[in-house]
Amino acid sequence: MATHHIGNFKHLTLSDRAEIEIMIEKGFSFSQMARALSKDSSTISKEIRRHRFLVPHYRDENSRRRSECAHFSSCTRQHLCGRTSCLSLCSKCRSKRCSFYCPDFSPLICPRLLKPPYVCNSCPKLRTCSHDFYFYRAKYAEDSYQEVKSSSRSGINQSPESLEKLDKLISPLLKQGQPLSHIYLTHREEINCSQRTLYNYIDLRCFSAVNLDLPRKVSYKPRKKRRSEPEIPGYRMGRTYLDFEQYIAAHPDCSIVEMDVVEGAGGKSSPVLLTLFFRSCSFMLLFLMDSDCRASVRDVFDFLYASLGPARYSRLFSVILTDNGSSFKDPSVFERNNGHGSHTLIFYCDPMASWQKGRLEKNHEFIRYVLPKGKTFSGLTQAQATLIANHINSTARASLNGCTPFELALLLLDRKLLELCHMAWIPADQVTLKPTLLK
Repeated sequence: MATHHIGNFKHLTLSDRAEIEIMIEKGFSFSQMARALSKDSSTISKEIRRHRFLVPHYRDENSRRRSECAHFSSCTRQHLCGRTSCLSLCSKCRSKRCSFYCPDFSPLICPRLLKPPYVCNSCPKLRTCSHDFYFYRAKYAEDSYQEVKSSSRSGINQSPESLEKLDKLISPLLKQGQPLSHIYLTHREEINCSQRTLYNYIDLRCFSAVNLDLPRKVSYKPRKKRRSEPEIPGYRMGRTYLDFEQYIAAHPDCSIVEMDVVEGAGGKSSPVLLTLFFRSCSFMLLFLMDSDCRASVRDVFDFLYASLGPARYSRLFSVILTDNGSSFKDPSVFERNNGHGSHTLIFYCDPMASWQKGRLEKNHEFIRYVLPKGKTFSGLTQAQATLIANHINSTARASLNGCTPFELALLLLDRKLLELCHMAWIPADQVTLKPTLLK
């Protein structure tokens, strides 16, 4: 029995649009695309028809053949050229091109464009077709979407009269020292917009009152805009959590490494810790990075690949599972060939599903014992990060039948990795998981 597909109610991203473009080329149906992207098939249909663009077959309208007119077979027009004595139909005239004169000329639309996928991306007759072309391109669709989103949210959604009425109501009260929240609550029936919008109007100088008339506004620091790195189109293609589960079911003995970043008080732009967690033995590596960016992550994996060698790297990091952080969205950073035709595979958790790598998230608690939330990592060194990792890995776990991750790592991981990362066992009674460890 067919089941109704429920979308995830989120806007399409550039990555989603890149996957749509790839799937059009491969001849996927809208239903298949919808299932792959967790969307409704009508969403896919609207996306393609809304953001397809025209590529004319002819350089201008006057260059078109008369047979390219949609009305060619039924046209009865005469005397378009001004010769009233001519008895011939203009569409049959040999000396004059009716498409040059006719105001009703309408380009003939290819019948393939009237049904899915509504574009010419995968058409086998593309090279010999004489119709106009319509294409879907992810970058063009994303740019069009961003432009519409931006233009729809810009400007002032008020008439001059209603804006003047608001000004006369709000500005005198603000200048009396009343908080905007108080004004909004006591005059809610007279104000036809939200409180947040009123702040925006004041910021845009739409009122005679200005930011200086707001008691606390001028004391706020401007928000820092987070710079996100450009997304690699289609980076999740074949690398979703469902793909991960299917791969693990077929290769149960492969080495799985969960990866994440732990931030300090300064956020992504200040030093952070890259965490690598080996599922087989709950062993964790910590790497101090200058910031949470793609270049810093690449530096770590360049170091591991160069130091371990292709074969050992591929064996230890055969599968990596991580989230959708911007610093992890370039699969080429991790998927490196071992020289024998196979390579490391990276998979991405579903958005907002950190529980899919829950063992690593749980292990982060040990880091917070030593580096509590709200503490900056600016003064931290790699030696200190390694020291924290050694104490965490020397902590016995009930889930490991009383063993420590370090003891199991000696049995299950390559000792070259432990030596490279300066991993060392800490005697049980000397294990310290307090901020005093770094003093």
